[in-house]
Amino acid sequence: MSDQLRGRFAPRYDAAFSRYLARPGEAGLADAYEIGRSAVAAGLSLLDLSAMHHAALLRELRAAGRPEHLGRVTGAASAFFGEVLATFEMARRGFLEAVGGGDPAPPAAGG
Repeated sequence: MSDQLRGRFAPRYDAAFSRYLARPGEAGLADAYEIGRSAVAAGLSLLDLSAMHHAALLRELRAAGRPEHLGRVTGAASAFFGEVLATFEMARRGFLEAVGGGDPAPPAAGG
C-alpha cells in the first residue's frame, strides 16, 4: 500500500472501527461499508484492508484489557470487517458475471 493511501485510509478506518466497537449498530456498519466502497474506488487491495483491520483490532484488544471483553470485541470486529469487504465481494461477483464465469462453487471442505 502506498504511504499516501495509508495516510488517507488508515486513520479513517481506525476511527470508524473504534466508534463501532464503542457503539455497535447500523450506523457503524454503514461507515464500514462506505470505507470498503471508497477503498475499491481508490484501488486498495484486500491485503491492504486486512492489514489495516488487524492493526486496529490489535490496538482494541490491547485496550480491552479484561478477558471477558475479548469475545465482544472480536465479534464486533468480524461484523465490521464483513461490511468493509462487502463491496469487494460484489465487485468480484460482477466481474465473474461479466466474463461469463458465474460464481464458482466454493472449495470442498478440507481441501
